[in-house]
Amino acid sequence: MPADVASLASIVEHQRISVVKKQAVRDVKGLLDSKLIPPEQSEALDQVVRKFSVAITPHVLDTLALGDSPAIFKQFVPDAAELEETPEESSDPIGDQAHSPLPGIIHRYEDRLLLNVVQTCAVYCRYCFRREKVGSGSAGLTPAQLDAALDYIRQDKKLWEVILSGGDPLTLSPRRLSGILSQLRDMAHIGIVRFHTRLPTVAPDKIHDELIAALKQHPAVYLILHVNHPDELTPAVCEKLSLLADAGIPLLSQSVLLRDINDNADVLTRLFRKLLVNRVKPYYLHHGDLAKGTRHFRTSIEQGQALMKALRGPVSGLCQPHYVLDLPGGAGKVPIGPQYLTTTARNSHTIEDVSGCTHHYLDDCQP
Repeated sequence: MPADVASLASIVEHQRISVVKKQAVRDVKGLLDSKLIPPEQSEALDQVVRKFSVAITPHVLDTLALGDSPAIFKQFVPDAAELEETPEESSDPIGDQAHSPLPGIIHRYEDRLLLNVVQTCAVYCRYCFRREKVGSGSAGLTPAQLDAALDYIRQDKKLWEVILSGGDPLTLSPRRLSGILSQLRDMAHIGIVRFHTRLPTVAPDKIHDELIAALKQHPAVYLILHVNHPDELTPAVCEKLSLLADAGIPLLSQSVLLRDINDNADVLTRLFRKLLVNRVKPYYLHHGDLAKGTRHFRTSIEQGQALMKALRGPVSGLCQPHYVLDLPGGAGKVPIGPQYLTTTARNSHTIEDVSGCTHHYLDDCQP
């Protein structure tokens, strides 16, 4: 082949690859084409994908291509282990259904509720507790259902906080977000609106001035970012986090404790410190939920407590999230971190410090 023809062919091939890379991976063919799985795994993973949706954004694909990050790979690329279920696992592991009085509303606590407008995400985490409810082809709320959900919020004056979750609520268009937030802004009893989202870390190109303007339709919007590993905080992601923080939007994070991904003190330290440097306060570290096909991701509670204990003292208090378990059946989140206080008598306590030494404390105000 002549040199000029070969050069042209190379350019065309590069352009073809670039076009492919711009498409999100949503099926086994995409996983094969992106060389994320070997051909011999395609049959088993086809069964996984038929049961639990897959979506991997171009940004995540680029992150995987640029460096060796098993932690990101394991979070988003399906695994045949997802076909293995235990008797304890459930399609509704935290009891959402028992607290859903109408479509889109999950009302577990008196002063706050979840408003799930969409059932789709930019990516699908392989350990998601709503993995059987969300995914490609899942329907969000119809206009009539959204109106009914907003009326429910409008009429319950005990409500103070609305949490938009899903699915990922930031996948909604800025126009739709503006419309929802404008209505919530006009409800005098709603003090704050919280968003649970992964979008800034998996599709940072979607964070732009128009979206930020939509978020600012309510005066007190908080963004809770889902991020589990420091490798997710790429330069592109950090740039968008800065844009959000500079816009005056408070940023917090929630992470899931995941086996062989972030279940060691060094990774968690690097994650929480990097979040804080980017003006994101670590808020929750969730113990893995009993979602179907996720046992290979879960740690023991004892492991989680030991990790939180290892962070206490050597790592800044600003880096310390609440280690919580969302109880099966719908009873809500409870803190399950390590205990440092033991009551030895009616007003006498033994307290362990961060170095493991014990101290006696007399509670002279106890009746």
